[in-house]
Amino acid sequence: MLTPAGFTRLAALAAILLTAAPASIAFAASQSPSPPLSASKSKPAPPPAARIDINHASVDELLKIPGMTSTWAARIIRFRPYRTKADLFEHGVLPGDVYDRIKDYVIAHRNEQ
Repeated sequence: MLTPAGFTRLAALAAILLTAAPASIAFAASQSPSPPLSASKSKPAPPPAARIDINHASVDELLKIPGMTSTWAARIIRFRPYRTKADLFEHGVLPGDVYDRIKDYVIAHRNEQ
C-alpha cells in the first residue's frame, strides 16, 4: 500500500514524465532525415548504350565516369579483359566503394569494337 509520501513522489514522477514526453516526441518529429550522400551527389545512370566499355575504353574515356581517378582507370586497363563489369570487384581490380560508384556507368563488351 502506498503511503501519502510515496503517493506524492509517484504523482510527481508521473507529472515530470508526462510533460517531458510530448516535448521530446515533437523534437524528434521536427528533425528531417538527411538524404544519403550517394543519392544527393550522384547523377542518373546513363542508358546501357551510352555506358563506357571497360574492355575497350581509353584512359580519357574512363576518366569521364563520375568518381573515376587516373589510378583506377589505369588499373582497369592493366587487368583487361573482363567477362562482366562485376569482375572489377571480384578480381580485386577495384575496391567495393569505387565499384559501387562507377558500376552504373560501365559495361563489359566481350567482342571487338
